[in-house]
Amino acid sequence: MSAHLPDLTAYDAVLFDLDGVITPTAEVHRHAWRAMFDEFFADRGIVPAYAEDDYFTHLDGKKRYDGVASLLTSRGVSLPFGDPADSPAADTVCGVGNRKNVVFSRILAEEGIEPYRGTMALLDVLDAAGVPVAVVSSSKNAEPVLAAAGIRGRFPVVMDGVVAERENLPSKPAPDVFLAAARMTGVDPAGSVAVEDALSGVESAAAGGFGLVVGVDRGAGHDALTAAGAHVVVGDLAEFLNGAAAASAASGTAV
Repeated sequence: MSAHLPDLTAYDAVLFDLDGVITPTAEVHRHAWRAMFDEFFADRGIVPAYAEDDYFTHLDGKKRYDGVASLLTSRGVSLPFGDPADSPAADTVCGVGNRKNVVFSRILAEEGIEPYRGTMALLDVLDAAGVPVAVVSSSKNAEPVLAAAGIRGRFPVVMDGVVAERENLPSKPAPDVFLAAARMTGVDPAGSVAVEDALSGVESAAAGGFGLVVGVDRGAGHDALTAAGAHVVVGDLAEFLNGAAAASAASGTAV
């Protein structure tokens, strides 16, 4: 391991966010949100127009409908919450969220997804050391994304938006989903690692009392991740590896 970074194999478990940490699906999510909200705002004359900062402030790391409600509230727009079964055409918070998911699902089906090389190399190290791993994602698309990436079998525990909704767990930055994943993995958060790229996710893990909170800077910013509670911030998880391993696991996606 790098001399200036902690040895993750010394911890009881490592819990990973999915989008932006294991797979570059955060980019697909950002594009899908922008495409949907650009049209939605333009059709209704909502101002100001959707901006990239809206993703990090209102959407990143949150359950889909919570993110929609947060962004609409920031524009002074109030819609009935509706029901998760609402049609994507429905003018409800759930309907708007479902419109975005239609776009996301189309992109995923057409283009597929590949995991980050650095993350996969770190997973190999953790597996060899016998360190349990889990996924903690606010997304309801976690299962199809993991399947599309061909890595579902690497994670015995997947705490995602579907499970969170079924168990009535609040979104990140509340600590509930991380704490539930730790229980499912059979570990104490104080002896475990949480890895996140979203500010709300870092806040969630910090609030849950995890022994080490790793921020992965995919655009949120080093200082912002640190302020949110990250103990260390890296640009890619390959930084936790040594020499040749780190070189071969440079940031990017697996071939």
